[in-house]
Amino acid sequence: MTLHRRGLLAASLALPAIARAQGAWTPDRPVTVTVPFAAGGPTDVLARLVSEGMARDLGQAVVVENVTGAGGTIAAAKVANARPDGTTLLFHHIGHASAATLYRKLPYDVLGSFAPLGLASDAAMTVVSRPDFAAADLAGVLAAMRKEGDRLTIAHSGLGAANHLCGMLLQHAAGTALTPVVFRGSAPAITELMAGRIDLFCDQATNTAPFLREARIKGYAVTLRQRVPGLDLPTTQEAGAPGIEMSTWHGLYAPKATPAEARARLSAALRAALREERLLARFAELVTAPASQERATEAYHTQFLAAEVARWRPIIQAAGQYAD
Repeated sequence: MTLHRRGLLAASLALPAIARAQGAWTPDRPVTVTVPFAAGGPTDVLARLVSEGMARDLGQAVVVENVTGAGGTIAAAKVANARPDGTTLLFHHIGHASAATLYRKLPYDVLGSFAPLGLASDAAMTVVSRPDFAAADLAGVLAAMRKEGDRLTIAHSGLGAANHLCGMLLQHAAGTALTPVVFRGSAPAITELMAGRIDLFCDQATNTAPFLREARIKGYAVTLRQRVPGLDLPTTQEAGAPGIEMSTWHGLYAPKATPAEARARLSAALRAALREERLLARFAELVTAPASQERATEAYHTQFLAAEVARWRPIIQAAGQYAD
């Protein structure tokens, strides 16, 4: 190794120590981002993109660990009980908020066991059907649901999944209950939808967009307040059903007792990652919007999480669908 390279290596190794001496927290070992779902799925892909950007900003490795099971609650419990030193984080979606009501007994407190560091992304949900479903628009879908009730089927991929929550929201708006059909993921549900064996589905645009563009399934609306580029679908508000509004949002969390300086530094690294051009380009491909810099903050995320817990409680209670 040349003297020049030795000098560069020594300088890079000294950076964390210098930062600590100046009062800025820096992780002294790799940061683990725990993802509650399987590798390759939408949450995992987003977590890896965010983690790569955070690693560049922190100057420290950020690795993703997939801890699956029980709708994300196993991973959440692991992080809630981890050493609060800023090196074990949770990357979770909307299911973190709904778990507060959906699960009768949790080994942690959704609002009390974590320090929210910032939101990371928003993905629109889409209301879709089998290709030959008779309804011409969302109003027609809701009318058919009210008329047919449990003679219609609606897919989801497990209690607490974003598509399960969206389906509950749709049924809540219609004031009726359909027959649920549970699949192991969105892909098999969409396959059955295309084949005409399932009537309705409410899933992320990330998953449905390719099939909507090819007219292999029928689309009615997106569940955000603004339209999704590349999809010729109205918003639920434009379609006359403003109550059917939600996104599959993701956020980053640390254990509750994580020191303030560590939380602030990790939150700043999240915002830095969300500004990177490579991340923005990849998010666009995934039909997902990065969280704004305001939403990717501790303060905003903390208030938002509490509001989401409160919002989903009566919807889940009305549906009476609980997990053990």
